[in-house]
Amino acid sequence: MGIAIQGIPGSFHHQVVLDYFGTESEVNYHRTFEQAVKAVSEAKDQYAVLAIENSIAGAILPNYELIDRYGLHISGEYYLPISHNLLALPGQKIADIKEVRSHPMALLQCKKFFQDYPDILLSDDLDTATVAKRIAEESLMGVAAVASKAAAEIYQLQILASDIQTVKDNFTRFIILQKGKPEKTDGSDKVSLKIIISNEMGSLAKLLTQISEYGLNLSKIQSVPVIEKPWDYAFFMDAHFESFLRLEEALKGIVQNGAEVKVLGEYRSSKFCKEDKR
Repeated sequence: MGIAIQGIPGSFHHQVVLDYFGTESEVNYHRTFEQAVKAVSEAKDQYAVLAIENSIAGAILPNYELIDRYGLHISGEYYLPISHNLLALPGQKIADIKEVRSHPMALLQCKKFFQDYPDILLSDDLDTATVAKRIAEESLMGVAAVASKAAAEIYQLQILASDIQTVKDNFTRFIILQKGKPEKTDGSDKVSLKIIISNEMGSLAKLLTQISEYGLNLSKIQSVPVIEKPWDYAFFMDAHFESFLRLEEALKGIVQNGAEVKVLGEYRSSKFCKEDKR
């Protein structure tokens, strides 16, 4: 079984597979995030790589819902330094470009660059590399893509401008998903949780205090409404822990205080480093 991703060769998800699993990995490409997640849920693929948040644009909320709905487990994470580049058919200049297409997240991350080119139409598309491939296959003149340097090489496009992302220290956090719950390992030091609390005065403050008292270092919190329970909220949280014993004590205490807790994964944290940028 292979590794499911949303996108095609040259996409950032593809790059994560090469970095995390190795260049000999069997990659299965899917049109949408849900199709990639579903392939793992149905045991057609062993793992899925899924972008979950970006240091500039923030969390990708629909992907949190996919993890929860399909009941997958997080077994790892990877921070990829993102380099966005303006790609077009060889022989063109930026002045020749009338439209730029890319994933909406990529366009958002390059917003400042395009402020200097107000006549260029920015169009949302499915995937960064997909646009690059389409430009090459259909010989689209006057159209450019925002994509990786790898996509430029794979699809033989010219780089009109390099590293056009607004913030140069731009990272996307990807998570590794699998169907079965991975075995606990001594190296695990991070947990991802879904916690539902009722909408009562001070309930969130009490929850955060309790998390701190048990020695969990909260690194991420994202709230989403619980559709089937109006005015109740689910919180997706990431926290670092020192031992499984303290983690289990914390989870038990949170449940005893009336919250619903679902463990999405326990895994080794991955630290990103500025020197690792591509």
